[in-house]
Amino acid sequence: MILKRFFYLILATLICSCSERKLETPNILWITSEDNSPLLGCYGDTFATTPNLDNLATKGFLYTHAYANAPVCAPARNTIITGVYANSGGNQYMRSFYNKSSNVKLYPEILKKKGYYLTNNEKEDFNINKNQTQNLWDELGETATYKNRPKGKPFFSIFNIMVSHESSLHTYIPNEELRHKPEDITLPPYHPDTPEMRHDWAQYYDKVEDMDTQVGQILSELQKSGEAENTIIMYYGDHGGVLARSKRYVYETGTRVPFIVYIPEKYKKLYPKEQTGTKEERLISFVDLAPTLLSILNVPIPDFMQGSAFLGEQKTEDPKYAYMFRDRMDERFDMSRAVRDKKFRYIKNYMPYRIYGQHIDYLWRAPSIGSWEDAYNKGECNAIQSAFWEKKPTEELYDTEKDPWEVNNLALNPNYFEVLKRMRQANKQWMLDIKDTGLIPEGILSNLTKDIAAYDYMRNENVNIENIIDAANFATSATKNDLEPLIELLSSQNESIRYWGATGILILGNDANKALNALKLASKDGSGDVAAVAIEALYGLGAKNDARKELIRVIQDPNEMVRTHALNVVDVVNENTPEIKSIVVNLLKSGKDISSKERYDLRCANFLVSKWGLNI
Repeated sequence: MILKRFFYLILATLICSCSERKLETPNILWITSEDNSPLLGCYGDTFATTPNLDNLATKGFLYTHAYANAPVCAPARNTIITGVYANSGGNQYMRSFYNKSSNVKLYPEILKKKGYYLTNNEKEDFNINKNQTQNLWDELGETATYKNRPKGKPFFSIFNIMVSHESSLHTYIPNEELRHKPEDITLPPYHPDTPEMRHDWAQYYDKVEDMDTQVGQILSELQKSGEAENTIIMYYGDHGGVLARSKRYVYETGTRVPFIVYIPEKYKKLYPKEQTGTKEERLISFVDLAPTLLSILNVPIPDFMQGSAFLGEQKTEDPKYAYMFRDRMDERFDMSRAVRDKKFRYIKNYMPYRIYGQHIDYLWRAPSIGSWEDAYNKGECNAIQSAFWEKKPTEELYDTEKDPWEVNNLALNPNYFEVLKRMRQANKQWMLDIKDTGLIPEGILSNLTKDIAAYDYMRNENVNIENIIDAANFATSATKNDLEPLIELLSSQNESIRYWGATGILILGNDANKALNALKLASKDGSGDVAAVAIEALYGLGAKNDARKELIRVIQDPNEMVRTHALNVVDVVNENTPEIKSIVVNLLKSGKDISSKERYDLRCANFLVSKWGLNI
């Protein structure tokens, strides 16, 4: 009898010990909301109505300096799921489907091996060849839930809330039905005071409130499941947004996100601070999420991951900077890089000859931006409001503490030269370290990487990324005294360096007259991207006949992204000759069975046909 009791005592101890070990493996719940900056009460926004998230912040930790590395969803999600900056893998172009390197593993693959049950309700959109993202989840879709997991199995679940998405402004809600009143809105200084602008801001605050309600429902469901105290919760917005000059732009309004972490007391060793309900000022960004997940679970962080863990056993020292990138947005080309420390934001614009407010079909579906454009065209905007519709400076620098809306550019202020130089160097070093693919134009890159992932291509010893970075930085800051070296770049064997040589000449405008013959030769370049830039420069110097002949060639390039680039040029130089019109119309007709959502050359062609007033 004594031996029997002793046996049961030992058995009970083992069961208890086993149970405790299971509790050491937390569930993880991610709640993401679409397109919203920290417009929450817990972040000090007194106009917002967000009681559920405000309450979560009192029980958890509110990160004050959290950033999406891209100001738009698909490249941001690519960065999250890989732990690699999307512009390091060639996946930064908005909604593109280039291959991922086999050397880069997606975090769900790693979590599955750790024994997690994975659910995603319901967004993927990872900017990767879709064949490479099959079977990542145990459940995917509107009904996906952790409740269906096998007994005793830990879960990792994502709930993605769409109600605050940009598209929420595409359906007009009458003023009298809005809970947040347009007349009570305090507009940012760069937005003109139009009825449409006030309305869209108010409607958006309503959608943020609706988002918060859905967060409350998810948290309530977790509480009812009995798993709340076994579950680490992370809430964040997928990037900033949504009114013009936020989403798609590497300002605070486009990249800073709300980020709240709740950690049950049993996992107290993971607390970033001793006391819950406090603010955490560490700089974090989406590239840090995958390594942080692995650090929480005591899984070694793979060498390919480029982020830093901010929780768990592998937590690093606080980083000095967060980095952001912007490349092609839908049918419009642009390129910017940004560096953020806790006080300043530095932006390098690699296409300063483009205005901020390039027409993007999806962006223009909100009434507010149309009203802003109309106000500018009527001369009703002040200098701050007009800047969006004018060419960009090559560099921008903002003191975000004194200038939270980032309207006072300090880049030319001698008092901030040391800050500018420091952050400029940080940007270059980051681009070097990650082997930034954005320095190779998309058309060129896609041709070079037909049989190899861009991530792997960039790590080939034959690719000298530093030479290309130096060419890009030189070209975008060159003066008329640098014209001869720019012309020399046009004869490089490397087509990306030729592209940057043409870019520098384009930026110089009328100061580049002596480059006319070199540009005529460059306009015939076998690389459509090089030719397109040279063609645009020729138009600016008045050589329209020479330019038009080559433009006709390039808008028929076999590469879709080269065609899209060339069609951007058609728009910018206001080319509308019958031959050009005919080619654009034929392009649209040839793609009549293809959704314009799938082809950006067709989106651009649609815009041009509308601009020309044609009916086809």
